[in-house]
Amino acid sequence: MNKSETTTKKITISRQAGSWYLSCSYEFNGITTAKKTDVVGVDLGVKTLATLSDGKVFESVRPYHKFEAKLSRLQYLNRHKEVGSANWKKAQQKIALLLRKVANIRQDALHKLTTYLSLEPRHYCHRRFECEGNVSQS
Repeated sequence: MNKSETTTKKITISRQAGSWYLSCSYEFNGITTAKKTDVVGVDLGVKTLATLSDGKVFESVRPYHKFEAKLSRLQYLNRHKEVGSANWKKAQQKIALLLRKVANIRQDALHKLTTYLSLEPRHYCHRRFECEGNVSQS
């Protein structure tokens, strides 16, 4: 087996919605291997997250729509609480946890897409469309 040298570049400790996270960045010298590659186009869409030219479709996750009613209810119940009180802080924490859950679902979907794209030995091309001309003026 071959030992690779790894050095720690950055360690970050953060707190989001009451949970603690540790993020580490490493630098290492990897071994590159020659692989056969194909070219695949990626269409980032509105209805679907991404569509590949080989036919694979990544469905768009809509976590906000799933938790919209719950978020609305939490914000509704928080409307008359005195700002800064213990009950207001508890309600704000519940709202923050729900919004963090939505963000984690979005991040997971993007991570799954980018992991799939990076692990497949292919070249990817994407095209950006400007939508300014497609929006109707009301």
